[in-house]
Amino acid sequence: MQLNELEIYLNQLLDTARFHDYCPNGLQVEGRNEVRCLVSGVTASFELLEAAVAANADVILVHHGYFWRGEDPCLVGMKHRRIAYLMRHNVGLLSYHLPLDAHPEFGNNIQLAHRLGFVEAGRFGDQNIAMHGTVLSGVSNLKVLGTTIENALARKPLVIGDEAKPILRVAWCTGGAQGYFDEAIRLSVDAYITGEISERTVHAARESEVAFISAGHHATERYGVQALGEHISDRFGVAHQFIDIDSPV
Repeated sequence: MQLNELEIYLNQLLDTARFHDYCPNGLQVEGRNEVRCLVSGVTASFELLEAAVAANADVILVHHGYFWRGEDPCLVGMKHRRIAYLMRHNVGLLSYHLPLDAHPEFGNNIQLAHRLGFVEAGRFGDQNIAMHGTVLSGVSNLKVLGTTIENALARKPLVIGDEAKPILRVAWCTGGAQGYFDEAIRLSVDAYITGEISERTVHAARESEVAFISAGHHATERYGVQALGEHISDRFGVAHQFIDIDSPV
């Protein structure tokens, strides 16, 4: 398929026009017109670019791309190295941030829910990206929930709360979404799961008695872009490979 056709399709599928984001969504770096091979990944790091070129990718699809609000707009240093590499190899870059978090089928949050056995009951937070719902019957307490997350994501989460605390209702938002914790507390959930944590959040969890689980920014956001890449492959016959560049964060 053609690169512009792919961008139009993704922009419509993810409804990018309704989001107020911190970066441009869609095509960030133009590459060759014909797309036969798509590589997906979480972040457009130089290591991912190299791996994608080695895999003969025509375009790279990521969750974390370039041109973030407030950053230096000059093409120097790391930014120059990355973009120059893409242009030298004529490989395109498509990036979808908040639209990919929120999508009801291919989004990071719903994909994480599938892996952890959460059943969505509603949404909250900025632009209704975060989710809340219930856990399956096999998750009886906070200790079991922590183990479930570790097994599903292959990463040990940081768990703040009493391990014996019963868990019935949860809220979650992938990535760096600890800022939604206060809203999750007001929803009267038993636990909130996201990617990152700060010092103040520990005290908020202890004093509210709502458990807080930091499961990793990268670890929680591996699944939306992967599902989206597989969808593109199935729908348009484009070869797809998800390449996971490990991050401890």
